[in-house]
Amino acid sequence: MDRIIREENISLEDFVPLKVHFGEKGNKTYIHPENFNGIIDYLEQNNKKTAFIETNALYKGQRMTRENHTKIAKEHGFTRVPVIIADGERGEDFENIEINKKHFKNCKIGKKIADLNQIIVLSHFKGHTLAGFGGAVKQLAMGCAARGGKLAQHANSKPIIIPFKCRACGACKANCPVSAITIKKWAKIDKDVCIGCSSCQTICKHKAITSNWLQSLSMSFNERMAEYAFAAARGKNNIYITFALNITAGCDCEGHSMIPIMRDIGIFASTDPIAIDRACLDKLRVDVKAIFWRGIKTLKYGEKIGLGSMKYELIDIDCM
Repeated sequence: MDRIIREENISLEDFVPLKVHFGEKGNKTYIHPENFNGIIDYLEQNNKKTAFIETNALYKGQRMTRENHTKIAKEHGFTRVPVIIADGERGEDFENIEINKKHFKNCKIGKKIADLNQIIVLSHFKGHTLAGFGGAVKQLAMGCAARGGKLAQHANSKPIIIPFKCRACGACKANCPVSAITIKKWAKIDKDVCIGCSSCQTICKHKAITSNWLQSLSMSFNERMAEYAFAAARGKNNIYITFALNITAGCDCEGHSMIPIMRDIGIFASTDPIAIDRACLDKLRVDVKAIFWRGIKTLKYGEKIGLGSMKYELIDIDCM
């Protein structure tokens, strides 16, 4: 922290939250909070306030609502500073950030992240089935998007109703912020009114509302993710620190124990999310890099739209 702030001449805001991932319940290889103590110490020594900040998950799990998400954060030891869930109780609290790119004109970013001038993006470098790998760019894109923004990246569609599962209970209609749902024999979503916040998916106890995940398999997923990262970083003086430790084939969103597929590499720091991801990718063992290589599409497109540069100089720092 000290080195990058001095050499990059970074001015810290009075309040600088730490963008983290709390790990899904059952996951053991997420980056544990004790790894962030030195960063928090540095901020406190420089009279800066901080907090752990995150957004709700899109899929069913323990991190789908603010109440349960905060609970899992505490269970996983994220207790030293306050926890902020940036997109509200169910993902309804967001700001549309205008970017006017190929796939999105506006991106739904968690309100309490959108309102900030600076965050320290703390990422875990590991694999991901769709993205290829997760690092700083994914932490910006999926990590800072409200639930509706996550839906837009994954499926590029609105939630859909599964009629035979629907019990016409009306819970989704009662909780829709824009009155896009009507109830007859089963619930129906007006696609023209729906804003894609996916709050209905959260509230449905019968699992009758879902996303069209097949659309995620298209190669445009990587481009959509890069555009959301661009929106999340826009206008911010961010610092990126990536932990290339516990490098697993799967994501920290997976609620089960995983075995790392290669040794720890180290900790990377930068002011450029594209450069830091490329540096981590280049350091992988050849066979692991082959598994993660799909992610290069995100970096190439991210560079094209101005998110960052794949050119970098790697400087080793002896912290002992």
